[in-house]
Amino acid sequence: MPQDLELVRKEKFAYLTTSGTKTGKPHSVQVWFSMDAGKLFLSHEGDYTDWMRNIMRNERVRVRIGRLNMEADASILKDGESIEIGNRSLYEKYYGPAPKATIDDWFELSKIIQLTPIIYGSINTT
Repeated sequence: MPQDLELVRKEKFAYLTTSGTKTGKPHSVQVWFSMDAGKLFLSHEGDYTDWMRNIMRNERVRVRIGRLNMEADASILKDGESIEIGNRSLYEKYYGPAPKATIDDWFELSKIIQLTPIIYGSINTT
């Protein structure tokens, strides 16, 4: 249901749930997100967090954006074009257009996480 993803594009936050590396219990966080070409992008500046370490052990995550629930495969990007796409789409969503140098500077210390939706749940009506 990729069209459902478009319905939540303007939401400000996504709620990411990973599985704990030691306990296996769900670990949920509120994050900024952006979308580009059917992918979701998140970023985090600084050290690896628990939720990022969880992704490194188990890439399958759950995501809720607005009333849309989905499962996705997550990866912490190391290099390549997808990082630039993620940086640009995140920056422009929250701050507006900017030159590449400004965007690169903004994300210099950040890690970019890419989510590839694989199972779309129905949109909750409650």
